[in-house]
Amino acid sequence: MKKYILAIDQGTSSTKTILFDESGQAVAKGSVDLKTSYFDNGFVEQNPEDIYQNVLDSVTECLNDFTQKGLHIADIVSCGISNQRETFVLWDKDGNALAPAVVWACKRSIAICTDLIEKGQNEGIKQKTGLLLDPYFSGTKLLWLLENDSELKEKVVNGEVYFGTVDCWILYKLTNGAHFKTDYTNACRTLLFNIHSLQWDTEILEKWKLSNLNLPQPCPSSHDFGIIKWGEILNLETSFSIPMTSLIGDSHAATFGEGCFEKGTAKVTLGTGSSIMMNIGDKAVLSDSGMLTTICWSTENRVDYALEGAIVSCGSTIEWLKNELQLFSAPAETAAMATAITDNAGVYLIPAFSGLGAPHWQMSRKASIEGMTFGTTKNHIVRAALESIPYQIKDVVQAMEKDMQAALKSISVNGGMTQNPFVIHFLADLLEIPLNKQRNPDVSALGAAYLSGLKSGVYESIEQLSAINKKQTEQVLANPNNDLPTKGYEGWKDKIARF
Repeated sequence: MKKYILAIDQGTSSTKTILFDESGQAVAKGSVDLKTSYFDNGFVEQNPEDIYQNVLDSVTECLNDFTQKGLHIADIVSCGISNQRETFVLWDKDGNALAPAVVWACKRSIAICTDLIEKGQNEGIKQKTGLLLDPYFSGTKLLWLLENDSELKEKVVNGEVYFGTVDCWILYKLTNGAHFKTDYTNACRTLLFNIHSLQWDTEILEKWKLSNLNLPQPCPSSHDFGIIKWGEILNLETSFSIPMTSLIGDSHAATFGEGCFEKGTAKVTLGTGSSIMMNIGDKAVLSDSGMLTTICWSTENRVDYALEGAIVSCGSTIEWLKNELQLFSAPAETAAMATAITDNAGVYLIPAFSGLGAPHWQMSRKASIEGMTFGTTKNHIVRAALESIPYQIKDVVQAMEKDMQAALKSISVNGGMTQNPFVIHFLADLLEIPLNKQRNPDVSALGAAYLSGLKSGVYESIEQLSAINKKQTEQVLANPNNDLPTKGYEGWKDKIARF
């Protein structure tokens, strides 16, 4: 009997559900778009109930695809979730949302971060959480909500508010409140979690007056999170209950799905934003170069740490060019536009639409297009936008190598922008090393499936997963004769340094 794993990849713009077989091959899929509200003041929100319904709709679509192919639901062994990370939800004991879901890209807490930094809290936060005081992370946006909603603040004081990232919210809803858990990777993105003790940090909670906030039980990524009664939840004709055996943040899931099982291996996710994550082994190394220290992934007998550089604007830059400037009708056109000209002609797009992330952390910086003349065409602007993605990745890679005092062993790439040949070849030439690219494009879902399968017995070991992954990876080689990326990068560094 073949065994299958159900993997839910709950992202910022959609939820994908994929059924994988034992060899890591996707056999069925469902994908449903999710609405995100972007406001002029930098606020970004989602409806928590919409997120949950989006998950149910996606799972339904995937199961329909699965059964229409003549496959049997009874052969599905377990399920797992990868999720957009810093986005969080507040709810009551009955599972009713008390506020909009505040999305990771939201900038509402810039003033709060500035205030806390001025009070000297940044270094203490870094030592405990591996993070910096920045609006990117959940904790300060939670403080903003409580400062601006007295009723919500009173409920927190009274111990009536449940806090969780999206994985936790979905699990709570799916189990009708029976399981209030999250995993280490999601917990460590909140500014409230101690990455050394693997527990919520009581000192931070007391200092921020959050001691009465109900927080989920932190667990390894591969763990027993409870039985999900899918047949009952989705009103299926057949009884269908399986264990939830993995929860993990999407970038961490992609790191695991890419096979970053050893110290010195790294991955780049090219999605709405971008996350560069390098496995640094079983010890937390704090960065002196603007990197974050985070938990990479975990099983019940192993915790691996990582350095991470978070880039705020990646695919979202290209979406902005399409939607607001209308320079092209589909992102697929951009590679041809970029190669229609020989170089960038000195035009640079600094994609600080929501500030610049690692390693610069210039969160008050605004986006700009620099170096334009009357000879500048829309092709130059598009090329500048595409080039900004590899340039930002190079910034992060250099900072990581400085922290580790060693070159990276390997880099894997995944995410929607890997479909753009200009970006991928420009990146390989700029980094001057081959890029590993999974044939399976949905590596976040794959990582959740691998971790779920480890706990449910579909996979025996990480060594087995490593062997599976090698069969599914192709390489993008660097062109040693192309010096344009390196020359262009010098100009990029100059523009960044001027701020």
